[in-house]
Amino acid sequence: MRIDDLRPLLLGGVATLGLLASAPAFAQKPLPLPPIGGPAGASGLPTRKPPALPPVAGNRPPAVGGTPERRAVSSGTGFIVAPRRLMTNAHVVEGCTEMRARRPDGSDVIARVDAADRTRDLALLTLATDAGPALNFRGTPAPRRGETVVTYGFPLAGLLSSGPTLTTGAVSALAGLSDDPRQVQISAPVQPGNSGGPLLDMAGLVIGVVVSKLNAQRVAERTGDIPQNVNFAVKGMEALAFLREQNVTVTPEAGRAPLSSPAEVGEIADRSVMFLRCFR
Repeated sequence: MRIDDLRPLLLGGVATLGLLASAPAFAQKPLPLPPIGGPAGASGLPTRKPPALPPVAGNRPPAVGGTPERRAVSSGTGFIVAPRRLMTNAHVVEGCTEMRARRPDGSDVIARVDAADRTRDLALLTLATDAGPALNFRGTPAPRRGETVVTYGFPLAGLLSSGPTLTTGAVSALAGLSDDPRQVQISAPVQPGNSGGPLLDMAGLVIGVVVSKLNAQRVAERTGDIPQNVNFAVKGMEALAFLREQNVTVTPEAGRAPLSSPAEVGEIADRSVMFLRCFR
């Protein structure tokens, strides 16, 4: 089966709300946003070249008579990679006129989109103010099959908890859909809203960026079997290469001794992972 045939099997966005409405196999009406926290997303990589991202607007909508205020149309997850710099997926920021990141205390920070790489499905944003410490990346060793991993993000905002959600699983394969070398396959459950969140090892180091999940309904229609926990993340080394291209200095660490529990990994992530909203 060619890659063009496989792309529809990816769920069209682990970034929730309006973006999900275009995914026939997982359509969902926009959900009300909770007071704190929210979702993130993951979608398949499009083959077309995307339009240039518009500049991020100011904090207030234009005060023009009869002009409707901007509204949140989708959401995702991002995490701090350097002072005031935030990483997420390119599909989380696509078409947005304004991005807002939410701190753990519930306050919003305007985020400017600096760069987006649709091949890797990564984006880099600058926050208007400091919002927390940067997560550290792991340089070596590379992820291994069977390695325990943790995801941290904001799935299904308005339906699940308004705060962040932690899931655990393992690295299932060292390549993505149709042997995509830029990704790994993971069994940790992810939902719409997890897109752009960090994939962490048991030492709390970033080894990937959550990006997509297999569309179970479409796979079942084609094969007669329902796949379980087939999800994907962009490899950490791809994220590091993207950051270098944007002149962001990040020094990866060598693997270190694991923490005693996923809860401790979550405590590290909690200070650096942010709920993102896309406004139009």
